[in-house]
Amino acid sequence: MVSPGRSEAGPAEPRLYLADVRHVRSGGNGYRLRHRTYLWLVDLDRLPRLPRALRPLARFEARDHFGGGAPSIRAGLDAFLVARGAGLPAGSRVLMLAHARVLGHVFNPLTVYWCHGPDGCLRQVVAEVHNTYGERHCYLLPPETARSGRSGPDAVAVPKEFYVSPFLRVEGAYRMRLPEPDERLALTVRLAGGTDGARLTATVRGARRPAGARGLLRAALRRPWSTAAVSVGIRYHGVRLWLRGLPVRPRPRHVPQEGLK
Repeated sequence: MVSPGRSEAGPAEPRLYLADVRHVRSGGNGYRLRHRTYLWLVDLDRLPRLPRALRPLARFEARDHFGGGAPSIRAGLDAFLVARGAGLPAGSRVLMLAHARVLGHVFNPLTVYWCHGPDGCLRQVVAEVHNTYGERHCYLLPPETARSGRSGPDAVAVPKEFYVSPFLRVEGAYRMRLPEPDERLALTVRLAGGTDGARLTATVRGARRPAGARGLLRAALRRPWSTAAVSVGIRYHGVRLWLRGLPVRPRPRHVPQEGLK
């Protein structure tokens, strides 16, 4: 893994990762869940061009990211970065890890963008979070977020600013370690510091697979309608937590960030 201060921009060719997603809640009402899916790593300036027959299995659309009204995902990202005073210079490249839209549906709990300058240096990382209420929020993170290794005290910490789970207040802090994938995918996000004592650790681990037509078909057959499965799984586990007696926290009014309106 290349150091976060000086990083290669990675390949322009798309990649697929068969991923194992795990959430562990501790500190009171413990709970564990596991979900298997597949994710794409793509260059935002060179999105995959699939045969017409396969396009329903993988579409990347601007409406699914940032404010939803930009002409492209890259334009949406650029608008967000400019609004935060962190615009990228000409010649920069951005790699995105996300679900594609499958059979007309997509839900991305977490989308990660690795933003490289023209010299190949990693300038910043953006973590885009969606909730099931159709709201979005982005965390602008330093290149140290991409440091490889296990998550620990030196992982980049940011205050939690967005309502994601109805069982967690908007408080505490995330510690994120989001190394840019190579042959392996290994993301870790930890949440702690809330007044109810709850702690949450989410990990995404995966292995690279070919992203051509054959690779996509194989992944789609192994995980049919993967994006719908994510949405259904979130609701299923939410019902289970509610039946266990976890109190539902009121959802505050969401004010879109500048650059996401």
